[in-house]
Amino acid sequence: MAVVMVTALARLPVLRSRPARAAAGAYPVSWVGPGRGVAMISAATPDVASAAARLRALLGDRLHEPGEPGYAATTRLWNGAVARTPALVAECQDSDEVAEAVRIATRCHLPLSVRSGGHDWAGRALRDGALALDLTGLRSVRVDPDAATVTIGGGATAAELLAAARPYDLVVPTGVVGAVGMAGLTLAGGYGPLCGRFGLAVDSLLGAEVVLADGRRVTADARHDAELYWALRGGGGNLGIVTELRFRAHRLPGVLAGMIMFALSEAPAVLRGYGALVAEAPDELTVMAGFLPGPAGEPVIFVCPFYSGPDLDAGTPWMDRLRALGTPLVDQIGPMPYADALRMFDGGMVDGNHYLLRTRWLPALPDGTVDTLVDAARQVTSPFSALAVHHFHGAAARIRPSDTAFGLRTDHLMAEIIAVWAPGDQAGPHREWAERTSGALAPHALPGGYPNLLAPEETDRVRLAYGANWARLRRAKRRYDPRDLLHAVPTLPPSGHRE
Repeated sequence: MAVVMVTALARLPVLRSRPARAAAGAYPVSWVGPGRGVAMISAATPDVASAAARLRALLGDRLHEPGEPGYAATTRLWNGAVARTPALVAECQDSDEVAEAVRIATRCHLPLSVRSGGHDWAGRALRDGALALDLTGLRSVRVDPDAATVTIGGGATAAELLAAARPYDLVVPTGVVGAVGMAGLTLAGGYGPLCGRFGLAVDSLLGAEVVLADGRRVTADARHDAELYWALRGGGGNLGIVTELRFRAHRLPGVLAGMIMFALSEAPAVLRGYGALVAEAPDELTVMAGFLPGPAGEPVIFVCPFYSGPDLDAGTPWMDRLRALGTPLVDQIGPMPYADALRMFDGGMVDGNHYLLRTRWLPALPDGTVDTLVDAARQVTSPFSALAVHHFHGAAARIRPSDTAFGLRTDHLMAEIIAVWAPGDQAGPHREWAERTSGALAPHALPGGYPNLLAPEETDRVRLAYGANWARLRRAKRRYDPRDLLHAVPTLPPSGHRE
């Protein structure tokens, strides 16, 4: 059985043998007590100094503290609005290091966060005063073309996965941005252009290697720890630290895809036509729509189809229908590899700008919803901000809600409200625009919202997003992380929180 290994980031030399590294974190918490010249600390007080000493023995110069050269790079996130100061950053290169770092954090009473792709808009990869586990070194990608599987490290991006699978005409469902980490995208769902044909990203997840909050390493799949496997598929990173993911891959030599743009004045007609078209679209056709900044500063409305059927010519009539929604300003439809199609979105959201996102689940696009979206585009406060409407249907909608933790399995549209402003700008007007748009869409929306985009304070909407799966997910959280060590996407209320 042929297995191809692609490593996207070279591994640094191992500083210690496995036994020595294990011993480096083996002392009990009481080692800082009397007789060693260090004051006794309370069991609830974070002991940063002890954690730093143990992690330094484990990782060497891959441990970063504030003021050190590597600290700034490992705490830099996509969203420049996030300003948090972890006490320590541990660059881990394998699951053994992750497990030992978790045990050290527990012994030394340090809160924990996990940085993988770093694209969570709310910046939950970092916590003030915490130990941040940096998984960007876990970026291996193994493709097994005979079994049609792809196994990736917890820090691999969508682009890295697709690049390794491309020589075999294999793909895994992804989002639209190649730089996003696959772990974070997948664990809370993973909308994307192949949703109708192959489902969400999470629907192709065959299994995962997980470090639990007590430092144990476990396998979660249909045969091993099936309850954890169920919860990981939609429940986010709140139950453990995923160091490896194994996906079912799908044969897809190419797609018929691209971008069609229309003037803002045509937006009402385009959106109404888009709503009617997606309601009858086949599985092979998933269409994104929305508003992007135009070259003259005024927003333009776009439709972005991905036709993924075996005969791409069968998608041509659908492309013609989309063109006929108005008078195209841009028409860039053509056949291309899936990974190339995603490059349309490269550079659309610039690292370092400031971001605030809001989301609503929409059952359809009636006139009231269309008017709200068009008004939001006309009132946009920044030339960088955008609105996106993602299409959920087909294969993703045929999975029973109880089969995975992901809660909404009926046809719908997911609205993404993306407020963006340059560093130094006043945040208020842009935040108000996003909040106003979200509030105006609320009367037309379904309960809850996409967990990957909900704000940390929106725990009530998180509960509604999981529907009948909520109670089971909460039981899983209490089972696998009873001390609430992990606070990931989506933000779940503490175990003691009244439901």
